[in-house]
Amino acid sequence: MSAVVGDYVSRIEGTCGAESDVIVVLKFDKKDQALEKILEKATLKSKVAGMIYDLTFEEYSFRVYASGKIIFRGIKNKQTLNRVLADLLL
Repeated sequence: MSAVVGDYVSRIEGTCGAESDVIVVLKFDKKDQALEKILEKATLKSKVAGMIYDLTFEEYSFRVYASGKIIFRGIKNKQTLNRVLADLLL
């Protein structure tokens, strides 16, 4: 995990692969700052009650919750996940 990603991410759950979801949990004290950066860079597909955001970035689709959880779909390996997170959080 890069230093930038480590500043914002508390933990990563799940395994990478075409059919699996990866859950990224943001650090509580950095959650709002991280969400702001992600919403600036990703493309919004839909929003539910200001609490759940369906987004895309590059070719990846993911869902962001206001609680600080992010669920990525179809990330094939940890290197890709770390690169996407770093690009979103820079």
